[in-house]
Amino acid sequence: MNNIIKIEGLDCANCARELEEELKKLSGVASATVDFMAQKVIVDCEEQTLEKVKYACNHFEEVRVVEEGAEPRNKERIYGEKIKIENLCCANCGRELEEELNKIDGVQAVVDFMNMRVILNAQTPDARERAIYTISHFEDVKIVDGREKKSIFREHKKDIICLICSVFLFIPALVLDLTGIAWGSLAPRVCTYCLYGAAYLAAGHPVLVNTVKNLARGRIFDENFLMTIASIGAIILGIFTHEGFFEGVAVMLLYQLGELLQSIAVGASRSSITGLMDLKSDTATVIADGEYRTVSPEELQTGDKILIKAGEKVPVDCRILKGETSLDLKSLNGEPLPKSAGVGDEILSGGINLTGAIEAEVIREYADSAVAKILELVENSTAKKSKPEKFISKFARYYTPAVCVAALIVAFAVPSIIYWAAPAHAWVELFREWVYNALTFLVISCPCALVISVPLSYFSGIGRCARFGILVKGSTCLDELALATVAAFDKTGTITEGSFKVVKYTSEKALHLAAAAEKYSSHPIAAAFKDIPTDISAENAEELAGRGVKCTVNGEVLLCGNAKLLSGGGITFPEIESVSTLVYVALNGAYVGVIEIDDGIKEGIREAVSALKSGGVTYTEMLTGDSRSRAEAVAREAGLDGCVAELLPDKKLARAGELKKLGKLIYVGDGINDAPVMTCADCAVSMGKVGSDAAIEASDIVLVSDNISLIPKGRKIAKGTRRIVVQNIVGSLFVKFGLMICDIILASLIACGIAVSPFPLIVSVVADVGVMLLAVLNAMRASLIK
Repeated sequence: MNNIIKIEGLDCANCARELEEELKKLSGVASATVDFMAQKVIVDCEEQTLEKVKYACNHFEEVRVVEEGAEPRNKERIYGEKIKIENLCCANCGRELEEELNKIDGVQAVVDFMNMRVILNAQTPDARERAIYTISHFEDVKIVDGREKKSIFREHKKDIICLICSVFLFIPALVLDLTGIAWGSLAPRVCTYCLYGAAYLAAGHPVLVNTVKNLARGRIFDENFLMTIASIGAIILGIFTHEGFFEGVAVMLLYQLGELLQSIAVGASRSSITGLMDLKSDTATVIADGEYRTVSPEELQTGDKILIKAGEKVPVDCRILKGETSLDLKSLNGEPLPKSAGVGDEILSGGINLTGAIEAEVIREYADSAVAKILELVENSTAKKSKPEKFISKFARYYTPAVCVAALIVAFAVPSIIYWAAPAHAWVELFREWVYNALTFLVISCPCALVISVPLSYFSGIGRCARFGILVKGSTCLDELALATVAAFDKTGTITEGSFKVVKYTSEKALHLAAAAEKYSSHPIAAAFKDIPTDISAENAEELAGRGVKCTVNGEVLLCGNAKLLSGGGITFPEIESVSTLVYVALNGAYVGVIEIDDGIKEGIREAVSALKSGGVTYTEMLTGDSRSRAEAVAREAGLDGCVAELLPDKKLARAGELKKLGKLIYVGDGINDAPVMTCADCAVSMGKVGSDAAIEASDIVLVSDNISLIPKGRKIAKGTRRIVVQNIVGSLFVKFGLMICDIILASLIACGIAVSPFPLIVSVVADVGVMLLAVLNAMRASLIK
């Protein structure tokens, strides 16, 4: 059973990898994924193992479990008003505030620490005032405007203050050091040491504390350990050679500056995704007994009547009962032009009512609405890891210990071999040089650029897709979309509109018998008969997949479906050729007639197929159970390379398997009738069924609207994201291994007596921080792909 645990205090992607490895070692844990970007743990385990997982999280560095993923939805169904707060310093304080609020008569409250808000239900105005007073007088907590966004300084206040203090201490120490005043007498020297020491502790105390804690827990090989060894080693070498603290303090200062800049960049990327939360409306207006009442969307039930004013967001999926308006749906499907809607039209939650007030009926509760599905998919999108992410995770597991061993060899084994015959008095200086080279080697080796940039690239790409209404279930799905070279499409509801209508029939009797039988069918074709009146009553209906409906009328067997249904029943009938879909009718073994049903092709299909081909898809095909003549006509109109018609579900699955031999397969369907094929495909795309659980379960990618042109758009984003991932992996490894080789070459030249300077430690830090920042900034480009 998958459980989602919200956490805080996970400060880097490499730590996330290490926590994930520890959780996987726990008995009873089938699988575990630590999502650094979303600050959560997704673990497959039973309830009794969950407490062990939480304990492991709470005892990993500064990580704390703050909220379980299942709680907010359930609690928000109960509580209404949401009050944004700030300065709530920790999850434990949030728990204490919640206890204080729930002690007030007439108040129920939940404190959501992750989103910095209080979800409040006060029964009376007096109870609400007391609750507001309690919130605003709890420690340093303040109530803020829900639209207010924290500035970068407020978000990283502690880190920024520590770095500023460190810089102000470091600069005078550096001036004293460079001018030589510090070495003239004891007092200036002590003063310089004190300033350097204070600057080092101001910037590096979090790193030192984490290193000590990790060592106590048996965790050695992480970036905290590397930076601690490198900086302290540089300080010790500086003291022994009377060269000062400069490099040791500069190493820590620049490293922490890089970490701060990385946090700001990652936070900006995360904010671009969490901005999707703006899709959700905070309130809804219910119309009951002629009165208007404001509630939260979670309180709405199917059948409720609601008022949506101009400028308001649509709170849940509903159907318009009264009024006409224009809707801004660009947050759902990326389309800039408003969409007109009137009585009888279904509208999805998350859209904005632009013009007139409308009254509507709720057709799906909030938990099953489009906006809830979107937010849930985006929140869980980083759970499925792609091959590059898995590679980096495995690479980092062995890479860091390997470079630590290599550094030890550089520091001690190499000079011992080279200088075994050197005079004893020269050994100290020789070892000092090689230890310095080893420290440089350690600084260069930090894997942060790789570990953070790869998941951040996918995170940005998935968020960019979501902005256009393309909901990707994970980085694996994004990769498969980028690499696919074959595309197959269902016909009904995908290539065609799926809105059938009767265009021709041979007899009234056949038409009315078909209307009686098709009311039991779930196939889209059955909708063509829904408005045809009939007094015929059918019983014992059985839907035969890929054929039609079998039932009884007054004790006689009625068959209504395609030619295969009648042929299988041994009935003789005239097969006709038509580009329309044909529904044959037979009663009690005798042919009655045939009805022709037509379904128009969707607008923009030909352009979308052409865009896929120009983007690298080499072959496109339509798979359908419809007649060959109709299928070929639709395929030609859509610009597809081929089609296979008259397929039963098992034959369609077999054809999909054959197409996979040509390359990775994208299959586009409705996500319900095509579930087996979608499971077989490398990348399954569901069209316009965001409200359907079946669609979301069966597909890898869900399109909020039925706009097929979103598929080439999503593929372009996927290819751009993958290109950025490869750039970061190759670029980071090239720079790091290049610097390591330079370090070894310079050390070897010195060993041969050639007068060259060793690779400066400070340059290594600048290079490491620079590579990390460039990789992060490059990763963020995925959120700008058009």
